Amino acid sequence: MRTAAGVWRWRRNPLRRATDLAEAWVALVAALLLVTAAPAIGWIAGSLTDESLRQSVRVQRQQRHPVTATVLKPAPKPRPGAYDPESSATRERRRAVVAKWRAPDGSRHTGAVSTELRTVRPGDTFTVWTDAAGRVVGRPMDAATAQVHAVLAGIGAAFASAGIFEGARRLIVWRLVRRRYARWDRAWAAAGPDWGRTGAGS
Repeated sequence: MRTAAGVWRWRRNPLRRATDLAEAWVALVAALLLVTAAPAIGWIAGSLTDESLRQSVRVQRQQRHPVTATVLKPAPKPRPGAYDPESSATRERRRAVVAKWRAPDGSRHTGAVSTELRTVRPGDTFTVWTDAAGRVVGRPMDAATAQVHAVLAGIGAAFASAGIFEGARRLIVWRLVRRRYARWDRAWAAAGPDWGRTGAGS
């Protein structure tokens, strides 16, 4: 409302300059874009992301299968590398074991996999996710996680577009102010030499 009032105030003001009216209109357009276009862009981006992620969830559920693996023995510990707190925390929750499992196509496989079993003993069973050929893959994304990612994508797109609109407004206003100062400099340069002179109208 303040921006709209500014446009109305400069509409027929005798002190109005062209840059004043242009600046007010730029502010009004930017405000309208922030209120209407930014949420619309966020909603569209969130909807497209949600549709894409739902498709990915469906594909992953078709291509990934839970199978039961049997522990054969603990896996040898990997050599310590560069310290990574996140990786260290993950390793504390999961243990590497050598296990065997049967793939959905009936083939038998043996290899090193990670498990969340607190105690690892030969013969213990746990679930791993594999593809149709028996290769170990990650757990498929669930619908709730996909929805959260879609919401975050929509919010991010809305804020990004709002930042672009505000940045464009600031850039245009900065150029208008520079143009205004340039006109003032030319006016001062034209009037300055006559200041204080007799008969110069001062």
